[in-house]
Amino acid sequence: QVQLVESGGGLVQAGGSLRLSCEASGGTLSTYGMGWFRQAPGKEREFVARISRMGGFTYYADSVKGRFTISRDNAKNTAYLQMNRLKPEDTAVYYCAARASTSDSYTYWGQGTQVTVSS
Repeated sequence: QVQLVESGGGLVQAGGSLRLSCEASGGTLSTYGMGWFRQAPGKEREFVARISRMGGFTYYADSVKGRFTISRDNAKNTAYLQMNRLKPEDTAVYYCAARASTSDSYTYWGQGTQVTVSS
């Protein structure tokens, strides 16, 4: 059973930056593809970015492309989401998730970390 714990959220002004971390325990992170998702108040959870097991492939939602960067350090069992040029519409709870190579869906989810961007 993999446990994921996000950190790094907070309050930032528009145009600022934050880096979210997602630390895994109870499993080897390199066996999982990783993703970041977010959910704003009153909205459904949406995909933000994903990265392959070894980090060679990344994919982003159009809304964050060019501003956010997903990365991972398998030696530290940690995935990251660097968020630059933040906008008020990026305000949401951000979740990381892990997907096994044999699965079409994300199996493990963190508890989320709040990101609030003020205008």
